Amino acid sequence: MDREELKHYLPHREPMLLVDEIDIDEAGVCHAKYRIREDEFFCRGHFPGNPIVPGVIQCEIMAQSCALLVKDEIQGKTTLYSGIDNVRFKNVIRPGDLCEITAKLTARRGMLFFCEASVSVAGKLCCKGNLSFALVDNA
Repeated sequence: MDREELKHYLPHREPMLLVDEIDIDEAGVCHAKYRIREDEFFCRGHFPGNPIVPGVIQCEIMAQSCALLVKDEIQGKTTLYSGIDNVRFKNVIRPGDLCEITAKLTARRGMLFFCEASVSVAGKLCCKGNLSFALVDNA
């Protein structure tokens, strides 16, 4: 699924749409990609002359990929994150890097979802963690 198709599921738009493409395999694992652009708003001030993708943005990249695991249930709902646990940052991500995200659903309780996710660049783990979110009706 490409970026334009993703907009049918995710409510995010530029500059906060942080997934370029996804594929969900037969085991239900999401494999997503996002290329960090040179002009990303979050790299301009973090840090001038040495741009690094902030950890909170890395978590958002994982979060959007996790939401796509339940893409067919998102219509008419808002994704609200209820937890980000055991997050670890292993390597920096810079403009030009291609982030490869892996996300899988580990549990569900009604409209509350629990996932494991990671971000790698060129085969090197950059970030991993456990995320949980709820789908709530749009106001």
